[in-house]
Amino acid sequence: MKTNPNKLWVPVFVLGWLFDFLFWDRTPGINFAIFSTACLIVAFYLLLSDGLRPNRTSLILLPLFGFFVAVTFFRAEPMTVFLAVTFTLLVMMLLAMTYLGGRWYLYTVGDYLGKSLQLLGSILGRPVTFMNEVRKTQADAGIQPSRRNIWPVVRGIVIALPIIAIFASLLSSADVIFGQRLTDLMEWFNLENLPEMIFRLIYIVIIGYALGGVVLHAATESKDEKLTNEDKPFIPPFLGYVESTIVLGSVVALFAAFVVIQFQYFFGGQTNIHIDGYTYSEYARRGFGELVTVAFFSLVMLLTLTAITKRDTEIQRRVYSGLGVALVALLLVMLFSAFRRLGLYEAVYGFSRLRTYTHVFLIWIGLLLVVTIALEILHKERMFMFAALVASFGFAISLPILNVDAFIVEQNIRRGDIPSQSETSVSRQGDVEVDTQYFIELSDDAVPPLVKAFQTESLPDAVREKVGAALACINYERGNNDRDSSWQSFHFSSFNADKALTLISSDLKEYQIARDNFPATAITPSGEEIPCATYYYD
Repeated sequence: MKTNPNKLWVPVFVLGWLFDFLFWDRTPGINFAIFSTACLIVAFYLLLSDGLRPNRTSLILLPLFGFFVAVTFFRAEPMTVFLAVTFTLLVMMLLAMTYLGGRWYLYTVGDYLGKSLQLLGSILGRPVTFMNEVRKTQADAGIQPSRRNIWPVVRGIVIALPIIAIFASLLSSADVIFGQRLTDLMEWFNLENLPEMIFRLIYIVIIGYALGGVVLHAATESKDEKLTNEDKPFIPPFLGYVESTIVLGSVVALFAAFVVIQFQYFFGGQTNIHIDGYTYSEYARRGFGELVTVAFFSLVMLLTLTAITKRDTEIQRRVYSGLGVALVALLLVMLFSAFRRLGLYEAVYGFSRLRTYTHVFLIWIGLLLVVTIALEILHKERMFMFAALVASFGFAISLPILNVDAFIVEQNIRRGDIPSQSETSVSRQGDVEVDTQYFIELSDDAVPPLVKAFQTESLPDAVREKVGAALACINYERGNNDRDSSWQSFHFSSFNADKALTLISSDLKEYQIARDNFPATAITPSGEEIPCATYYYD
């Protein structure tokens, strides 16, 4: 690239234009996947054409990139899409930071912070130093700068346009005739959106410049020659063994006493509620957040003590590891208690997005704790960050596979399909009902399972009417929203929702939508009125 800098600049500025073409005045859809994939292809082309081959370990990240980038236009649930976009960018960042070295799996927190700052520095300054190196290389080789180099022209235009716009605006205000002539000239050139065009040109240049910095960083700074704590600890251990043992042992003793005293409260389930007089809501909510918080901060405390504690003898290392394993084991018991509380709450009140996120999160943090025990026993504490990264990837992968909104619909309708029994503790909390109003606020991912349930003949009539009302409200809202129909915004979730609603269009005509009041109300064939809105639901 040094011998021909335009080989770098032309593709990255084309990518900047592609970003504008795909995203300007467009809703998110397949455009993010197209742009991200194009950036990756261009980066690999530029690096490979310079003879820079990626490390094999770095190539492991490519399937993850393909999965997450596909999720962005296959799923519409907000958290799923947010995590897919975030982890797509994270994978691309890891590829840029470890393209040549490939040791991302050995990164610690310090490495992630340091390498991220280096990447940011390359984005800001590397293109400038690159052009200086190009000029120096050409001068040393006796090569005259190309007269066809358009880069000075581009810089001049970019700098001149905002200046001309400001002075033209001031002169137009100073002289009405000049202002009218300028207006006529702009209309003749169809430049009524000149400020918008200038803004778009500026961010196209900025995006191209930043992408150039990323490619240059991967080409020159991604060797991972030295990692934090590889040769010697970044912060040498300074806390004595006795002090750390007292702290860790005290916490273990406290947790053990809590688990023993509260054992019946942990695992008593419905019997415990009957004995103590708690409702399901009180039982499930009481202490759930505190237990998860204790687990998180206890893990942080253990990792911090492990990093700063002196352990000079084998006996000291074994005792400390034993206390660490005991602490993590007790945390697992607490998380299992929180998991059961959440399960009881879901069994009676159904699933929501927040409950589903938490349900999946508890599984992955539990697995992370198990791995932490193994790493402590094997003295492989450095691999904890890799384990945490795998758990994070696992959580982000689980949500699109589960299909959160579709899962909520299926589970909650299944609850409504089960007749309540007066002798059960469930009925003592009230009859099991389907909250169809919550379905209305879900994404397009929820529409196909709702249609499937609506078409199920075995579904009780009362539940079927409520599902139909939810679908009538969804269909009404979709008809009143101005949706972007451009191909850049194509989304499989929206496509599948439209296809599913078409199948029951004749059935939905039985449901009237009362538009007189806000919010609109769906009137079922039996005359029940169901508002097309929801309330806060956690």
